[in-house]
Amino acid sequence: MTTLLHVEYPYPGPFGEEMGRALRGLAESIANEPGLIQKIWTENHETQEAGGVCVFETRELAENYLAKYTARLKMAGIVGVHGEFYEVNEKLTAITSPARVS
Repeated sequence: MTTLLHVEYPYPGPFGEEMGRALRGLAESIANEPGLIQKIWTENHETQEAGGVCVFETRELAENYLAKYTARLKMAGIVGVHGEFYEVNEKLTAITSPARVS
């Protein structure tokens, strides 16, 4: 079943355009994750947090990604990663989205 993963963690920056330049290689790597349908990157300069919303083909693939991503962040000195999984209601999503999730 299609699964949405919401991830957030403390992040001191950089943000905005600078974040885009600094994390381009990481984004290119994530684009090749098995089962990834889409990732939307999020950031909040005021609360010093970052994260994202990812859609995966299955929960298992989303769980695998979260484990790998958490390990990457830990290697960069970032701890306190929080992830939540949600099942996608594909019938309703098809009505409200220009492109199908599955």
